[in-house]
Amino acid sequence: MGDDGNAGAMWVSQASAGHLLQLIRSGQATTRGELQRVTGLARSTVSSRLDQLFGAGWIREAAAGPSTGGRPAMHLEFDAQHGVVLAAVLETRHGRAAVLDLAGGILAEHVGDLLIDVGPEKVLGQVGDWFAALLEELGVDAGAVCGIGLSVPGPVEASTGTVVQPPIMPGWDGYPIPDRMRQVFRDQLGGDPAVPVLVDNDANLMAFAEQRLGYPDCSAFLLVKVSTGIGAGIVVDGRIFRGIDGGAGDIGHIRLHDAAEALCMCGSYGCLAAVASGRALARQLTDMGIPTASGSGVRELLSVGQPDALRLARSAGRRVGNVLATVVTLVNPGVLMIAGDLAGAPFVTGVRELLYQLTMPRTTTHLEVVTSRLGDRAGLTGAALHVVEHLYAPAQADLRLAGRIAA
Repeated sequence: MGDDGNAGAMWVSQASAGHLLQLIRSGQATTRGELQRVTGLARSTVSSRLDQLFGAGWIREAAAGPSTGGRPAMHLEFDAQHGVVLAAVLETRHGRAAVLDLAGGILAEHVGDLLIDVGPEKVLGQVGDWFAALLEELGVDAGAVCGIGLSVPGPVEASTGTVVQPPIMPGWDGYPIPDRMRQVFRDQLGGDPAVPVLVDNDANLMAFAEQRLGYPDCSAFLLVKVSTGIGAGIVVDGRIFRGIDGGAGDIGHIRLHDAAEALCMCGSYGCLAAVASGRALARQLTDMGIPTASGSGVRELLSVGQPDALRLARSAGRRVGNVLATVVTLVNPGVLMIAGDLAGAPFVTGVRELLYQLTMPRTTTHLEVVTSRLGDRAGLTGAALHVVEHLYAPAQADLRLAGRIAA
């Protein structure tokens, strides 16, 4: 069916240039003929819409394989080198910033001290300095930046990019992070103040990256990050599940019946994070005469096999496994990934002990319990991929091609 008849209007709305790009990026259709068959568009219309994508520099055509004589078969692919994304991961005591290509590959990276509790003005200004230095290092102009992604350790209202009552981010509640980041991008990097800035919770973005790059066929993916706090990211059918206002996965503040005296950073007593997070273990070790400042300090002790740290990590894993028994039963994931400062053998062993003990065999028969593949770079990669998915989603791509928003 072509796009010229009465029924053609339906195909046009569902097979714009942006939709063709989605088919190419997903691998569903990577030749002109496949695009015609999948969309029902006429050959001339497919060519016209591909011309838009070629003109924007978003796709390229390459030989599908070695030539066997005659004209080689050509396939279409997304050009991940036509722009860059800036991404930053904000933690409580340090941060990471990077320039990435549009496939999530890190081109340049910086890791440095950063205190989240000094407030958004100073923190985002510091991130801007890091971005500027990285672009200068690469010799890349700010005009090549397609978008900015930020990962933060708190619940985020995705439509506005604001954090909502974050327990470990004093001064950030309701702050307009995207607006400030665009201002920083303009003032410190000379960039376009209309550049899209996307903000999301750290566990969400880590889960998105790990699922997309490591487990693309897993339709229900659960990542639990245990560092300063405890949070979970859930990816269902390739999309981050956030709940109605960004609060999904905030398992660190589930109350435990036997920890009523443990004061949490949120101000409540008995939260899981108050007894099983990196911060909690650091406090417990310090009380035992082993000064430990943070979850990263616990991580260092675990790496050298410090006996008390190993014991506490396993106990914390059992605490988390107790809660995850309910979460896993409800979500029924194919993969449960443990990430963060405590994601080593002692903690994971503790998780497994309680998880398998408290769940029905059917719940865990097809469950893989694994640790992070991307490690410390999961957040950066997830933040960048989140921006790319936004930029090249069909409707957004069509608006950019039409010049109605910045390309």
